[in-house]
Formats: sequence, C-alpha cells, structure tokens
Amino acid sequence: MAPTFLTDGPPEARITILLAHGAGAPMDSASMTAAAKALAEAGFRVARFEFGYMAARRDGQRKPPPRADTVIPEYRAAVDALGATGPLIIGGKSMGGRVASMAADELHAAGLIAGLLCLGYPFHPPGKPAQLRTAHLAGLATPTLICQGTRDEFGTRDEVAGYALSDRIELLWLEDGDHDLKPRKSISGFTAADHLRTMAAAVSDWAGRITRPTG
Repeated sequence: MAPTFLTDGPPEARITILLAHGAGAPMDSASMTAAAKALAEAGFRVARFEFGYMAARRDGQRKPPPRADTVIPEYRAAVDALGATGPLIIGGKSMGGRVASMAADELHAAGLIAGLLCLGYPFHPPGKPAQLRTAHLAGLATPTLICQGTRDEFGTRDEVAGYALSDRIELLWLEDGDHDLKPRKSISGFTAADHLRTMAAAVSDWAGRITRPTG
C-alpha cells in the first residue's frame, strides 16, 4: 500500500525533507509535528510518512515495532512515492532516522538523495550503552546531520564523543535536550521552541552547503 504523506512548508521549496517517525509514536506526534513546522518555517517542504506497522495501529491493530532493518524497503518505497523533483534529504526521528541511515548510501549513490537528517539518533537503547547501533555509521558516505540533545538517553554528548563516526557526519548538540530535543528551561535557560529554531537554522545552513551547485 502506498504511504500517506503529511506535508508542511511551501510546495515550491527548492529542498524537500522526508521524515519517518520513531518506534513508538506516529508521524503526527507532538514532537514530529513541532519539528516539521520548524523546518517548514525555515523554507523547506517537509513530508512525513508512517511505516506499515504504525499505520496499522490507526485501524486498531496493536503491532509492535519491527526490527529497523526490516522496514528499509518501506523507506525506499516512500522515496519513490514522494517523487521529489529537487534535492531530497531523508531522515526522521529516532528509529525513523536510523532506518533512513541504513538506506542512505544506496540512495545517495543512485543520485536520489542529497543528504541524511537524524533528529535524536538512537545510538543505543536507554540504559544499555554497550549495545551500540553505530557500526554502519563509521563508513557512511552520505552527507549527514544529526541533531541530538546533550542528555538524550539514547546517546549523550559524552558517550557519542567516543564513537567511531564517519567524517561525513556533522553533529548539532542542543544543550540539556532530551530525546525530543526538549531542554529543562529552569536548568538550561532554553525552551523547546528555542532548540527547534536552532535546529531548523542549522539544517538550513547544512542543506544549503550540501546542495550548492558546483562548477
């Protein structure tokens, strides 16, 4: 079944961003909606979609999240179905970004995408720092931006500093942000809206650099 897309931002935008959801929350969760709106306000066309198991939950089927690698074909199908005509960046929140990262190099080599954007990458399960999900990130060839809160329980700033990551990966650290990039205002002095604006501005700068015509 073809995916259903939620779209934000100007349809005539030069760059499109395709985002998949995390393991436990749908594409219209508060976190994903806020991120999509911030990116749309920065001038991107943003499309969100759901993997089949999450879409089935809307019909009352309580399906657990599958292994991330098993839904890679669904991500590829979403890229095809979206049919972006300009530069396309793929990614997502948490598991959605992880799945996109596993599909990225093949799509990038084929000229179908310009880059990869991960919002809160799940470097390891919470409480299991030795169970890393980073092996494929060491050799990643696709230009990548990972936006991560410094206290994300799926990978803090101190933890990630010790990982072997490709030099194609750029990291944006958001002070005191959690897995949804939200800070504790009383501690950090920042609000969730502040961090989303910072994220969107960083994505705009990065996307401009990786899609700049050469020659």
